[in-house]
Amino acid sequence: MSKREAPGRMVRTEAGYEAFVPNPLPPSLSWDGRLARMLSDADRLIGRLSGIAGLLPDPSILTRPFVRREAVLSSRIEGTQTTLDELLASEAGARVRRGSEDLREVENCVKALEHGLARLANLPVSVELILELHERLMTDVRGGRASPGALRREQNWIGSPGCTPFDAVYVPPPPEEVRPCLVQWADFLRDRSLPVLVQVGLLHYQFEAIHPFRDGSGRVGRLLVALLLAERGILKQPLLSLSAYIDATRAEYYDRLLGVSRHGEWEEWLEYFLVGVARESEDAISRAERITGLLSEWRKQAADAGRAALQLVDFIAGNPYVTIGGVASGLGIAFTTAQRAVEALVGSGVFLPVSDAKRSRVFCARVLLDVLDEPMSQVQFRG
Repeated sequence: MSKREAPGRMVRTEAGYEAFVPNPLPPSLSWDGRLARMLSDADRLIGRLSGIAGLLPDPSILTRPFVRREAVLSSRIEGTQTTLDELLASEAGARVRRGSEDLREVENCVKALEHGLARLANLPVSVELILELHERLMTDVRGGRASPGALRREQNWIGSPGCTPFDAVYVPPPPEEVRPCLVQWADFLRDRSLPVLVQVGLLHYQFEAIHPFRDGSGRVGRLLVALLLAERGILKQPLLSLSAYIDATRAEYYDRLLGVSRHGEWEEWLEYFLVGVARESEDAISRAERITGLLSEWRKQAADAGRAALQLVDFIAGNPYVTIGGVASGLGIAFTTAQRAVEALVGSGVFLPVSDAKRSRVFCARVLLDVLDEPMSQVQFRG
């Protein structure tokens, strides 16, 4: 193998420890047949996923639950324990046992991703947008002391609990290098010389290498994958959850990032990233097809129950948990009309009651929830 190109430089700080400053993107890449095939598979599968979304009368019907799944999984990588079940139940008005701090962190992740997707209409992915994402992610949560919406002004590092920058596994750029590195990162956003998925993979590595925030850099970096794919028109609906793949292969994820920083192993990183895109695309295709199949069958069952029952079928695609009051408010119908619609779907087996409260009884389309919450490992990759 030819000698690798240095991915960056080590700088000695005044305190005496060394920190890594990545070189500007792009690096020199060695394109062999293996990497080309992985790119082809990833392109093909994410194209299929985009095509499925494009065939739906309302593609946004799947956006809400998939955004929440990504938020749960991305937060889990950082140690948050809130489940998708708990998040959706809480949003519908049900009581959950999980502590409010954990739940708020996931809710903030949802807000950040939804804000980013909305902002793409008038603001491209940029340093400005990144700061907005971080502010929404880190406000009023653990780590909020880390100046939400502001770049770090102190050194951070990655390693085992209790380690110092002298014995850490990885030390990102010193504070004074963060903004220059991020400006160079943003300059590469305008590059159009590489395939989009390759560019997104390079951008994700570089962002994590810079680690521009005291806390929250990992979550912002994962949100940026969805936003970049949407901005470039590759996948306008955020149906791909790369966090599921990273969570399932966490040790390899960190090894591949570190392999670039230490040894310039760009091709190995890109292979890992592209396999993740392919696997997650196929996973999302399976979920989307099963969800749309369920909705189609439920519409047939609700056809004789009136217009409100049909509306309710599409309504629960966003959240399988409902209350009668929530349905009335969400569909803009009378409480009694909502009650009849819910009872019709209970009668057809779509809903099951999950609480006994008389005034705010909670119902769940459990089959739909199971499809959304199914572990990634249960979906076979056929790429």
